[in-house]
Amino acid sequence: MNKKTRLAFTNRAAMYGPATSSDHSCARSHICKQVCSSARWIFLSPTKHTLGRGPLFYNIMEVFFQLCAKDYNYIRKTFTYDGKRYTVYGKDLEEALTKKVQLLSELKSGQRAVGGNMTVSAWYAEWKALYKEPTEMTSKSLSEYDSKFNGYIKPAIGTMRLKDVRDVHLQKILNTQAGMSFSHVTKLRALMRQMFHRAHRSHLIPFDPAEDLALPRYTKNARRSLTDSERKIFLEVEPSVKGGVFYFAMLHTGMRPGELIALQWRDVDFKKNEIHVRRALESGTWNRLKEPKTESGTRTIPMHAALRERLLPLRGDPVSPVFLNQAGNMHSNTTSRRLWEAILRAMDIRMGAELYRNQIKKSMLADDLVPYCLRHTFCTDLQRAGVPLNVAKELMGHSDISITANIYTHRDSDLLHESIAKLEAVGNT
Repeated sequence: MNKKTRLAFTNRAAMYGPATSSDHSCARSHICKQVCSSARWIFLSPTKHTLGRGPLFYNIMEVFFQLCAKDYNYIRKTFTYDGKRYTVYGKDLEEALTKKVQLLSELKSGQRAVGGNMTVSAWYAEWKALYKEPTEMTSKSLSEYDSKFNGYIKPAIGTMRLKDVRDVHLQKILNTQAGMSFSHVTKLRALMRQMFHRAHRSHLIPFDPAEDLALPRYTKNARRSLTDSERKIFLEVEPSVKGGVFYFAMLHTGMRPGELIALQWRDVDFKKNEIHVRRALESGTWNRLKEPKTESGTRTIPMHAALRERLLPLRGDPVSPVFLNQAGNMHSNTTSRRLWEAILRAMDIRMGAELYRNQIKKSMLADDLVPYCLRHTFCTDLQRAGVPLNVAKELMGHSDISITANIYTHRDSDLLHESIAKLEAVGNT
């Protein structure tokens, strides 16, 4: 821009007057900065770095001076709420303060933050804080919600407005999990259903997009009982593993690992030969005890003679744990898992696993041999012994008899042959 042009613009600006603001914020100064910045970016030559002098430039500057001529004085008030900065404006101090109080009230009541225009991520945080965290859910359960949302839902629709989500968006997320476990896909769908059902019930969205979601193809690994050979080898090697009585008790009581960890000597009645299940290790913690998983989890189990014989020499103080880890303390999920791995190693070696420098190179164990196989075996033992289904439900601590029935209805070749033999005996009489 030459000297003559600069002088023309200087006189033009003087005609409209300066942009005053004192302690007030001035809209004119803000607009001036924006227009100048825009003009400089538009007309700056990438090679000569000189400002262009075409007619369009002068037209933009004309608009600029007209805007500066208008009176845009106002009062600005800012404040911080929940870590976020908010700004309100008013023509005078009274109007600015009124708007500030109103906005702060809306934020505290949730009217401003919650609505169909909020993002899915924002609604998840709000839903979790309002409807999940105040409940008695364990920290592990809450972290599972975070894992499912952050891992699968947020990357796909986290930035979408809540009211814009359709069932096709959610179904696509589920379909990407085809082939995963039944537990995983059902939990992911359950999270979607709970989030959007609550949004619909709260009138944040006009309809529930998660209502009719279909599960994709999934894999379901059913728990099983020990085979006769596995059971035989387990009973042979378990006494040689320090602390192995923990899993011996699981086989003969059907108790869950967390219930065995929390078992105390006051819960073992040697006079009546009973074990009272009153508490369990809280999932996701290493030493926090709580009531059993369900109401039916609180129960009494008759003590097997072989288990009584193993426990009698170990008796301790009434409130001390029945089963101790290598350090002499209460087990945790980690130490109980290590104990199981030690038993598996002993079983594997007994079954002929190939070793190299004391490391197993070729295992002979089935991949699906897990601690719950012992609990499952206890239930099938009840079935073989002719224990009624409703009694087995109580002993297992199942909340629903259908869970017990599902185990009872598993095919057992020996039991089927015995049943046919009984029918033949009835037919020959």
